[in-house]
Amino acid sequence: MIKYISNYITSSFLKRRIKNIEFTINYPIEIQNKILNKLLLYARNTEFGKKYKLNEIKNYKNFFERIPICKYSDIKQTINRVRKGEKDVLWPGKVKWFARSSGTTNTKSKYIPVTLQSMNSHYKSGKDMLSIYIDNNPKTKIFLGKALRLGGSYELYKMYNNFHGDLSSILIKNLPFWAEIICTPRKKIALMSEWDNKLKNLIKITVKEDVRILLGVCSWLLIFLDRLLKKYNKKNINEIWPNMEVIFHGGVSLNPYILQYNKLFNKEINYYNIYSASEGFFAIQNENKIEDLLLLLNNGIFYEFIPIEDINNNNPKILSIGEVKLNKNYAMVISTNAGLWRYIIGDIVKFTNLSPYKIIISGRTTQYINCFGEELIVENADKALKTTCIKTDSILQEYTAGPIYINKGKSGAHEWIIEFKKHPKNIYNFIDILDKELQNLNSDYEIKRYKDIILRPPIIHVARNGLFYDWLKLKNKLGGQNKIPRLSNDRKYIDSIIRINNKK
Repeated sequence: MIKYISNYITSSFLKRRIKNIEFTINYPIEIQNKILNKLLLYARNTEFGKKYKLNEIKNYKNFFERIPICKYSDIKQTINRVRKGEKDVLWPGKVKWFARSSGTTNTKSKYIPVTLQSMNSHYKSGKDMLSIYIDNNPKTKIFLGKALRLGGSYELYKMYNNFHGDLSSILIKNLPFWAEIICTPRKKIALMSEWDNKLKNLIKITVKEDVRILLGVCSWLLIFLDRLLKKYNKKNINEIWPNMEVIFHGGVSLNPYILQYNKLFNKEINYYNIYSASEGFFAIQNENKIEDLLLLLNNGIFYEFIPIEDINNNNPKILSIGEVKLNKNYAMVISTNAGLWRYIIGDIVKFTNLSPYKIIISGRTTQYINCFGEELIVENADKALKTTCIKTDSILQEYTAGPIYINKGKSGAHEWIIEFKKHPKNIYNFIDILDKELQNLNSDYEIKRYKDIILRPPIIHVARNGLFYDWLKLKNKLGGQNKIPRLSNDRKYIDSIIRINNKK
């Protein structure tokens, strides 16, 4: 009886949030202007606020003209000062938490400030996520059971006496009491840094729970669920959790894994996509079976957008939410209650609806592989290959790489095809060095390579001489303006190039 009362109270509380969401949908421009004014007011006495005279900014036009856009490399040194304990720099007070994210061109890792205000915005977005789900599924009984969260780990950065780690771990560490009640496992296990032990403990403890919600990155969840079935010799997850109902997932696309997920259950479950990053919680799927994401306009973030064709311009065109068009690719620019000001986060979005504002994530501003949350970019690949060639006395001619998806419990991998001008004496030594160099350059890749849980070592095919020339010729793309795609998040390039290489 207590469970049913709790389910009713929680559901009723979250349903009331729908009115707030609907209000934002009806007045998006006004809400965004209100958010901007709040950010400016709150930060007016910071170092940043005094430099750009935020107290004098009266409207978006003033903001647009006065504040420059930036990337992480532009503010890295400023954030390092904040990490060292300086206060009132980008946002009022000291910042205790930093979300460690994948590297940029010049650094292995980014450290994104997480303030109390931005943390509360994440929690508010989480409540919106549950509210939308309940509104779409009024007969749900998810709160009669538990929500299993598969988060990251955190650690004390002793030099500066602040914490850094995966954003998920920071949020779990500070989770409000009302949310902690419905979650499993307890924080001590959820925040374990050693992944093998964490998974063993998760399997041992959560098998006894009435799990109805799964929360996490779909590639990690897939590994966990496969191990769970093997441990208890079950055919499907519903033999363990008969009331399993919904998976809230983000970080990487579910599409490569959906067939595997469907085989894990003996009944239909719901999949809800979310768009959350270290910099903020941006959007939520708001309809059953429709993956477009409702952009959250009232949760502490002010949005702007750069048309993708302008992204490399010194003076790019920048649009407010009221100026975007349907089916155009935009690089997203954010100003947040964590002290990020007109910050280009690197994601490309496309609007599929303008009333309400709905998006899909259409890519990154550079070529990449991010099927497992590793966010490998061309800059990482180029640098790693250069060092590897030096160490193996080889010379690279051309290359491309793509993912091998996790399948039947077997971890994924990156598959490369490389054409050498001078071959390495030992290709296995080349693979080992390349793998280590990639880990040195990219902390997210390094984490996913841990004990081969998510990623196995790279698989490399040695291309025959002239392969990439022949591939371009076959596609009628010979010429200086046509380039080999270095990294791709699917297999359309790697498969076609390997097929040509295998022909005699």
